[in-house]
Amino acid sequence: MARLIRALLMLALLAPALAQAAIEVREFDDPVMRDRFESLTATLRCPKCQNQAIGDSDSPIAGDMRQRVYQQLQAGRSDKEILDFMVSRFGDYVLYNPRLEGRTLLLWGLPAGLILGGGLLVAWLVRARRRASARTLSDEERARLDALLEREDDR
Repeated sequence: MARLIRALLMLALLAPALAQAAIEVREFDDPVMRDRFESLTATLRCPKCQNQAIGDSDSPIAGDMRQRVYQQLQAGRSDKEILDFMVSRFGDYVLYNPRLEGRTLLLWGLPAGLILGGGLLVAWLVRARRRASARTLSDEERARLDALLEREDDR
């Protein structure tokens, strides 16, 4: 029992120190600069994590990327320059919204093309069904239908 109490006491004493070590503190004199930092860290994707922004990731590479963004903001670089630097270092994968370029046209155009193609397919199917339902019965079909209806009336 004494061991358990001692272990819990040690854990309680070490917990604030461990929590403090995980928090990154960045000082900004200008609130606009802090907003730019938060916007950029939300815009950039962590290369190690799956679909997680570097602002939300705990991976070491995301911490390094946040530090690079902070340093470049302090150096007076624009958001475009910072994004260009990150893309040149990590590739287009780090951007949640890839740039519209020749090699990304398929990525941007495919959803619109699929929606347009689906709409055309639905319109074609509706039109085909309307034509099929508007078709008149042949003499054979009319005679068969009349025979079935007469059988129903006899019952």
